[in-house]
Amino acid sequence: VQLQASGGGLVQAGGSLRLSCAASGRSISTTAMGWFRQAPGKVRDFVAAISWSGGAPVYADSVKGRFTISRDNAKNSVYLQMNSLKPEDTAVYYCAGRGASVITRAPNAYNYWGQGTQVTVSS
Repeated sequence: VQLQASGGGLVQAGGSLRLSCAASGRSISTTAMGWFRQAPGKVRDFVAAISWSGGAPVYADSVKGRFTISRDNAKNSVYLQMNSLKPEDTAVYYCAGRGASVITRAPNAYNYWGQGTQVTVSS
């Protein structure tokens, strides 16, 4: 599976961005998907994950209530709607896919990774 993330950019604090992750090579309809982020000098952190069916998504506490993960299996894509952005949300955002349908927050449980898209939030 190849994953292509897009939609990053520069936005002012309080603004919104929508990240997209398009999969190719095989269907992700039975695969749990996640978004992670990595700021300079920091480890890669979990942001959100969604099951194969789209039900009961899971979020990091730091983004709960501001970010929404969704998927469109017909389009083989996953999305991350980010609202009320803060400067501390600045990072490279990666989409990732598991070889299983169950959600997990652990980065090492994901088998497929996109190339990342930069999100910069100015104060």
